[in-house]
Amino acid sequence: MPTSRLALLLLFAPVALTAQASRLDSARAATIAYRGFAPGGSYRDFAEHARAVTRQGATPFACNTSKKTAQLMECGVLIRDPADNAGFYLGAYVIEGRVAMISLGDSGGTRLVERMQRELRTALGPPHAAARGTWQWKNGRRVLKLNWRGRGNARWVFVQMEDGDLLARISHYTATRR
Repeated sequence: MPTSRLALLLLFAPVALTAQASRLDSARAATIAYRGFAPGGSYRDFAEHARAVTRQGATPFACNTSKKTAQLMECGVLIRDPADNAGFYLGAYVIEGRVAMISLGDSGGTRLVERMQRELRTALGPPHAAARGTWQWKNGRRVLKLNWRGRGNARWVFVQMEDGDLLARISHYTATRR
């Protein structure tokens, strides 16, 4: 009897471990992303997507390379999301060919802020208040921050996504001050 239990355990153990691993992988896959952009991806994929959603008539997608090294770039373009025609200024920092930080900015009224809050809550769950006018979501070393400021009826809204591991690499390219 004990031998048959051991045989069943050995038979089903790999299945149980695989199921557990796939749950962990799917938890990791619930990554920080907004409107098809996510930190940590390749520059090539980011640039391709940015060019595809560039606002018609806007200045083309462009990047400026650091004066000290080609390993650091700053990119930007005005985009229009084809899903709902929402417009944003898209900016990004690229380190060693990977997207370390992405920012999407827009301006409007309180309805814009409420819409973005609703979108992010639906996609990422409940936020953590990071500061006044700032919500954030974390997944490991990746962070998404929703920040809004206003005066009167006007609102400026930014979604910023960061990959902390990539941002930590920037110190390799900056001189230390003495």
